[in-house]
Amino acid sequence: MTSVDLTQYSYGVSYNPSDTTTTAPRNAKSLIQTLQQSSSVAYIRLQWVDLINNIRFRVISKKYFIKLLESSRPGVGLTKASLGLVFLATAPGFGSSGEYLYVPDISSYRICPYAPGHASIMGFFQEKMPLPNGSLSVPLCPRTLLQRIVNDAKTKSKISFLVGVESEFILLRETSPKVVAVNHGDWSVSSKLPSGAVESVVLQEIAETLQEAGIELQMYHAEAAPGQYEVITGPLSPVEAADALIFTRETIYNVASKHKLRATFAPRLHSDSCGSAAHTHISVHSDRAIATRAEDADLAPSLNAPERSFLQGVLSHLPAICALTLPTTFSYARVLDGIWSGGTYVCWGTDNRETPVRLCGSSSIKSTNRPHFEIKSVDGTSSPYLAFAALLGAGAWGVKTGQKLTSGDVCETSVALMTSEERVKVGLEDTARLPPTIADARANLKGDNVMRDILGDTFVDAYANVNETLEKMFVGEDEDATVTKLVNFY
Repeated sequence: MTSVDLTQYSYGVSYNPSDTTTTAPRNAKSLIQTLQQSSSVAYIRLQWVDLINNIRFRVISKKYFIKLLESSRPGVGLTKASLGLVFLATAPGFGSSGEYLYVPDISSYRICPYAPGHASIMGFFQEKMPLPNGSLSVPLCPRTLLQRIVNDAKTKSKISFLVGVESEFILLRETSPKVVAVNHGDWSVSSKLPSGAVESVVLQEIAETLQEAGIELQMYHAEAAPGQYEVITGPLSPVEAADALIFTRETIYNVASKHKLRATFAPRLHSDSCGSAAHTHISVHSDRAIATRAEDADLAPSLNAPERSFLQGVLSHLPAICALTLPTTFSYARVLDGIWSGGTYVCWGTDNRETPVRLCGSSSIKSTNRPHFEIKSVDGTSSPYLAFAALLGAGAWGVKTGQKLTSGDVCETSVALMTSEERVKVGLEDTARLPPTIADARANLKGDNVMRDILGDTFVDAYANVNETLEKMFVGEDEDATVTKLVNFY
């Protein structure tokens, strides 16, 4: 049999961590110089994302922001409850006392073309005064948590990551008393982007705004639900990717609002149409020598050893990770079997949209364009900092502990349509299922000692309290009122 060099069939654009660079100023001095030279920026939005994925910000005049940057310790005081507010209520463990310092991260600076005269910057929550151990770090700070996990993966597991996200959303003409989509039409059909229509103007303006702000736009297109679209941006290092996703969501919200529409990232609005996700693509880049043969190599021949261990780490803890990637009651109306949303079984498959982890990319381990993982069990109600922290933390744990892949490639069918014998044959158990509700996911997270070790007990317990408070806020209203509340919130 003639051997075939599969590398000649590699396709797509190849990305490496060294290829992704920020164009933001490198330090406070250079940012001050940038602001002083800019006639177009008059205000700075100092932004943060809380534990229920609310995007919040303070608008600071440029003159005062420069003064802050020139001070000995730049930052703005924020109540400790700012991370645990839910519809103006505070979750258990959060109260009226105490304050953090929110410190701007210079590297996250971006102009906001969707808000002329404004620029945005993210930051890190810090204690005002050092703790007894000398640390200023706040365990509940989402960006700090993600940065710590990325740093640990680099130093302890010798791996780094690139992350890219597909942002699905729906454009609405009305939100009350019922939601009304801007149009109807199928997936990628031209009739959902007709020239001159408000939705076409909005999508092109979103695309132009993202590119003007320095975010790589790969493509946009119509999705299958009424008024549904998808914007795909390029991969970045994890914290940069989370920042870029928040900026992308703000761009989509604001451009839609400018044209008197409401954009929503709600997971699913109607039972007779598909939902909206935030499919998260992760590539694993290893400093280790690549071993092509191991006891689990036959289960995934196109993956190297660190990639297989990363995959097993994610799969082993996916039922707990869902508490952070699928954080609302409505999230579980989207991830069902048979609707291309990843299904309900804990498994993986090559280019199979009925598995929560889809293997994408080259089929050859020798290819320079490495495979990557698409995590389908993520939606737009999740904080990208927390979703990435959970996924990357579990995967890095798999690499650090040398986890072996235990299940094979489900590449040709939905697991829900397989018999028990067929599932066993590829290493799956009937009990290996995703949680059916957010309450189950929360219980899984609280009971998963590995995820507690990765994220920290303080974070897990506080997040569970905030998440449970959020769940209760959507109880007791009729369906139309609940959907209206959902789309106004997400």
